[in-house]
Amino acid sequence: MARNRFEQVSEIQPDAITLVLRRDNAGASGSIVLPAAASGGRLSSDQVSAHLPAQDAFRGAIRLANDMKLAIVVCDPDGVWKPEWGDLYQAID
Repeated sequence: MARNRFEQVSEIQPDAITLVLRRDNAGASGSIVLPAAASGGRLSSDQVSAHLPAQDAFRGAIRLANDMKLAIVVCDPDGVWKPEWGDLYQAID
């Protein structure tokens, strides 16, 4: 079975759900950003989740992307991504 692939980005994208991963003294965490522009008119403002444990944020982003029929991109400046979640790649412009 093919592994899931996720694009790594350096900033929040206006047309996709962005999973933002961070590492701090408390450990690895993540938040989910759903831009209003990507919601097809369903939202009037951007929605940002609370900080969650990284794996919970990843799972939440997957559920939201499936519900909203949107792509997920990943902003991971601290290298939190786990290989078992899928392949993380950077698009070449």
